[in-house]
Amino acid sequence: MPKKKTGQRKKAEKQKLRQKEIRNRESQLAEHPSNAAMECDKCQKKQKSRAFCYFCDSVQRLPICAACGKQKCMLKTGDCVIKHAGVFTTGMQMVGAICDHCEAWVCHGRKCLQTHACTCPLMDAVCVECERGVWDHGGRMFRCSFCDSFLCEDDQFEHQASCQVLESESYKCQSCNRLGQYSCLRCKVCYCDEHIKRKGFKYDKNKPIPCPKCNYDTNQTKDLSMSVRSHKYGRKRQDDDDDDYDNQAYDEEYLNYRQRYDEYNQEDSDVASDDSYDDSDEESDNEITEIEEDEAATSSTQAEVENLKLKQ
Repeated sequence: MPKKKTGQRKKAEKQKLRQKEIRNRESQLAEHPSNAAMECDKCQKKQKSRAFCYFCDSVQRLPICAACGKQKCMLKTGDCVIKHAGVFTTGMQMVGAICDHCEAWVCHGRKCLQTHACTCPLMDAVCVECERGVWDHGGRMFRCSFCDSFLCEDDQFEHQASCQVLESESYKCQSCNRLGQYSCLRCKVCYCDEHIKRKGFKYDKNKPIPCPKCNYDTNQTKDLSMSVRSHKYGRKRQDDDDDDYDNQAYDEEYLNYRQRYDEYNQEDSDVASDDSYDDSDEESDNEITEIEEDEAATSSTQAEVENLKLKQ
């Protein structure tokens, strides 16, 4: 009969399995050591973990490995490229290289030096909004929870708030006028049951259907809070105070624009009327003045004749 396992042995086996699961699980980008938060020792500014401070270019006192996330090497006999038997190393004695993708330190472990450059999660990290890479800004990188695109720390909330908006003004399929039941969050396009599937392509039964345009997994439109594109500038809006649907008013911004436009056109019309004054207008004015002078002369002669009659 096999020997009965002791409690200590059971505990060690459970811990070994747990550590194996932790190593094999897919960690999120925000939890990866190469994308960890760091506070500079000199300027006290928070930023992404990197070899040199983004603001003052100073080296940190306790660097973090971008692959395994350790700050102190305690391996007396291991895969360390630089052997340090009986001595625990920290700081610059622990590092071995700088990653070209995430700009962070990599420890002097052989495994980290050989594998991190090929598996760095920030290898193609370019923000989809501002198109900046890791070397162009000091913040951390994130992924959009809808379209799975890279986002910098400045644009992550603004992008995710407007990510579920379609490019079209309706929920109709891109290829026909039927209602689109599937939506691609990366292309911002809806597809119906007929046009979502490509001919000659085998689909798995219990997996989401990929987008025929970008091959990203699509979701059903009813499961998402999708909205369509709208144009608010220059169009009518409903008044919030009145419940009547027909009672609509223009936006203040549009009214101010119309007022400035009308004033500008009125000034142009006044200038044009002044410029249109030519010689024919002068001749007509001269004729009017001559007629007025003749009328004044006739009226003066009539007054003189009446005075003479009264004297006689």
